[in-house]
Amino acid sequence: MLCIYTLNSHAAGLLSPADGSIPPLAIRDHRVNVIIQDEYAITTVEQSFFNPHDQDLEAVYSFPIPESASVAEFTMWIDGQPVVGEVMKREEARNVYTTEKNAGREAGLTEQQGHKTFDVTVFPVRGAQETKIRIVYIQPILIDHSIASLVYPLEEGGVDEEKLQFWTSNDTVTGVFSYDLHIRSASPVEAVRLPAHPAASITQVSPGEWKVHLDNMAPSPQQEEGAPTPKVNVRLDTDIVVYYRLPDATPPSVNLVTYKPLKDKPGVFMLTLVPGDDLAPITSGSDWVFVLDLSGSMVGKYASLAEGVERAIKQMRPEDRFRIIAFNNSAWEITKGFVSATEENKHAYTKQVASTKPEGSTNLYDGLSMALGKLDADRPCAILLVTDGVANVGLTSQRDFLDLVGEKDIRLFTFIMGNSANRPLLRAMTEASGGFSMAVSNSDDIIGKILQAKSKVTHQALNNVRLQISGIKTGEVAPEQLGAIYRGQRLMVFGRYFGGGEATLRLTGKVGPETKDYSTRFEFPEVTQDNPELLRMWAFAKISMMQKEMDNFGENPDIKGAIVDMALEYGLVTEYTSMLVVREEVFQKLGIERKNKARRETEKAAQSAREGSPAQDRRADSASPMFTGRRANLGSSGSAGAGAADGLFIMTLPFLAAAALRKGRQTTGRV
Repeated sequence: MLCIYTLNSHAAGLLSPADGSIPPLAIRDHRVNVIIQDEYAITTVEQSFFNPHDQDLEAVYSFPIPESASVAEFTMWIDGQPVVGEVMKREEARNVYTTEKNAGREAGLTEQQGHKTFDVTVFPVRGAQETKIRIVYIQPILIDHSIASLVYPLEEGGVDEEKLQFWTSNDTVTGVFSYDLHIRSASPVEAVRLPAHPAASITQVSPGEWKVHLDNMAPSPQQEEGAPTPKVNVRLDTDIVVYYRLPDATPPSVNLVTYKPLKDKPGVFMLTLVPGDDLAPITSGSDWVFVLDLSGSMVGKYASLAEGVERAIKQMRPEDRFRIIAFNNSAWEITKGFVSATEENKHAYTKQVASTKPEGSTNLYDGLSMALGKLDADRPCAILLVTDGVANVGLTSQRDFLDLVGEKDIRLFTFIMGNSANRPLLRAMTEASGGFSMAVSNSDDIIGKILQAKSKVTHQALNNVRLQISGIKTGEVAPEQLGAIYRGQRLMVFGRYFGGGEATLRLTGKVGPETKDYSTRFEFPEVTQDNPELLRMWAFAKISMMQKEMDNFGENPDIKGAIVDMALEYGLVTEYTSMLVVREEVFQKLGIERKNKARRETEKAAQSAREGSPAQDRRADSASPMFTGRRANLGSSGSAGAGAADGLFIMTLPFLAAAALRKGRQTTGRV
């Protein structure tokens, strides 16, 4: 039986105009298949809509996808056959869609709506008939402290008031809902868990292969043998979060995945560096400032966030101090300055936080500004910003926040909650300060997230990180600026390379005044055809880097043109490009090259070949290890304590925070 807990957030459901004349259409079936291999995941979503009315209708399906994911396919069934979409400039795609719709012919369109969601528009959903679509997206896997996490986002977030006023949603599945995940790892996987869905079926096939199944079939104890199994209506309003854990003894490594089908043409690579546990703990007392969002958009999230704050405060030592600031239309202080982390103060102030109700608008700038105004220069300090990151009152531009962060010698660490959070803003502040960020779902595990965060801010960091590859020619690397590496964190870099052969990889950085230098040598293959999806992932990383530059400094025609060109070449949906489906004869008539269809055929053939062979070990530095010792994990020396590694496998509570620190105090007890 499928267990989905409902929260007061707008779900990722089928939408129809809220004029009262036509009820929302029904979501009949919703099937999700995920395959994880070679450190990235391919998610395929097939959805069918049913129109119970006599007239043909247009349907709009709004859904969030993970921030690091790129949409690779939008397919619509026409005359019973799947038709794969092609990427076009946004205005051109919309014009073709409108023309086909007005002519009464089948058409579909996938568009990115800012940083929040993607909208899939389909016409027609025939009267008394069913319409089927498929969406495929690709994303790298995030691993922190040897614990990997994957989110299938379903909560829209409930922060787009204009959209909520115009649309109503029907997020109930009346037919089949299923979620299937297949993990294929060359290394052992110790455990798999879905904290918000304890009824999921989890099966270990081999040390590195696991399968997860979740559906809405609910057999009854009184059900007669041979009788059809009844279906339970489920709601698409709770994220599906999967954790899987690598053994604590897994060594640090450099992992390399490449795609280079032709010897005389450039290839692409995904390089993942997993450092050892050589960042020392900081033992001095610290100050913690909590900045809590009490705006109306936090309804449905705030109780969970208050629980997260309570858990974080309970983790503090007697020599620590904390301060609590709240904001909605404006900011105010709950603790009236720093208070000692005594048991009495912990209980009194966490109780006060839990009893507060969110309302009003979001003056994020005032809340953060107040937190930065009274820091004690003699003590290490962390600032925890608890928000969904949607600023709508006071100063709201990204430039304002970057200037604010730049006024203080701080590091900003962001834990982003909710699929509608202003992720570009929060990521930009984080990167500008050299901090780290972490996305958190309502279905996440609060204890584990707090332990991961605490392990980072209570240990030294490797700052001013530089990565150099010599021996072979490389270029167009993303990201270009690497910032800092924190305890338990891995570094993932995409790029192009030419030729092949042995290369030297060198990583340098500073821990306080001390320079750290790591290096290794390994081979880049001249030809490899296993992972064509890397082309999209590399292009997406480059586009994200260019988009961040425009978010920070304003729109630039040259950069925008480069984004459009790369999106058209590699079949990516962006704010400036969309994916269009029309009849095959219309593609031909309009002279639209079927590039994405061909790319998807190549990707699917490679995926099928990978699934038919054992998972490959992608470690590149086995012969010349780059790092020594063991990977950081939550149960190792100097971390949150014995048994902490099970934090992500204990409870089901969400958490969001952002932590800021002064720069340059690494060797004097800085958190």
